[in-house]
Amino acid sequence: MNEDIVVSRKDNFACKVLFIDGLPGSGKSLFSPIIATMDRVEKLNYTYEIEHICALRHMDKISADAAEVMIRMQADLKIYNTMMGREVNFRPTDVSSVFQNHNPMSYFKRLFDEGDKVVPELINKNQPILNLTTHQLLAFSEPIWKSLGNRCIFIEILRHPLYMFRQQLWNEENLFGDARSFDIYSLYKEREIPYYALEWKEEYVRLSPAERTINYFLYMTNRTNKAREKMLRDYKAKIITIPFENFVIKPDKWMNRITDALGTKTSKYTDSVMHKHNVPREKIAQSYDLPVYRRCGWVPPIEGLDERGELQNRRKEIAQKVSHGSMDILDNLCGKYEEEYWSPSS
Repeated sequence: MNEDIVVSRKDNFACKVLFIDGLPGSGKSLFSPIIATMDRVEKLNYTYEIEHICALRHMDKISADAAEVMIRMQADLKIYNTMMGREVNFRPTDVSSVFQNHNPMSYFKRLFDEGDKVVPELINKNQPILNLTTHQLLAFSEPIWKSLGNRCIFIEILRHPLYMFRQQLWNEENLFGDARSFDIYSLYKEREIPYYALEWKEEYVRLSPAERTINYFLYMTNRTNKAREKMLRDYKAKIITIPFENFVIKPDKWMNRITDALGTKTSKYTDSVMHKHNVPREKIAQSYDLPVYRRCGWVPPIEGLDERGELQNRRKEIAQKVSHGSMDILDNLCGKYEEEYWSPSS
């Protein structure tokens, strides 16, 4: 790397950038459409580019100044293109489609509105909030706080490990190693491993997919906890940590915290979109039924089982696939989660 050249981008759009982040299966895709109904918040966007930049910085494969400039650039490009009607998903069944948004016609209208030089004026006038959904990013997010500063707000979604297991296992068995996997990988012993497994690469190549899933939860939980503490201390980061279970049962206080952090308010669409996603709900697993959720392991709650019964049923399923040692790790993670965030009655 040429250290004599300093990469720079001084000008940027002054809009807020919202990250809705969490591990696979944590429930991020429930939050994005609900929050998109709030005043000035844009529809769900994915930002693999920023995820990749943070991964490469974690691997020390990109300089700090380059990472920070590229993040500012990508955030500005996302809001500029969204306001122009570019890179907008019109595929009806996708979670990120305008048809999954409460007001799809607004995005059709942008296709015919004046663009280019008018867009920066619209951004400055209307102060839209960029709504990004990301994957396990908080753990590697320091370049984001350095580059975006107080423009940035993270909503961190947590969930009981037993509810996240099926989706991450599906990723391990069906996605990783496929051309449709858009994670950053590193080559180790002639095998590609995800960037986040570098610190436990020996275990990654040795363990079964189910046991790798448990190790992934252990590593990411520990790393995210340390990162959250550091970002709050060093950057006065705006991070709202929301346990999924608490939100879907009693969402009001969390909705108030989100609107306060974003400096916005709910709209006439908010209640109807929450109702569509069955929020509030009587039971955690009473999800909005989408094909993508079923593909990743969601099934309707078992009739007659209470919340503890649902968890016990999932635990039995996992125990058949992993060693006693791995099960001990998972039980410990579950116990800590229940102690700190949510514990159903027995």
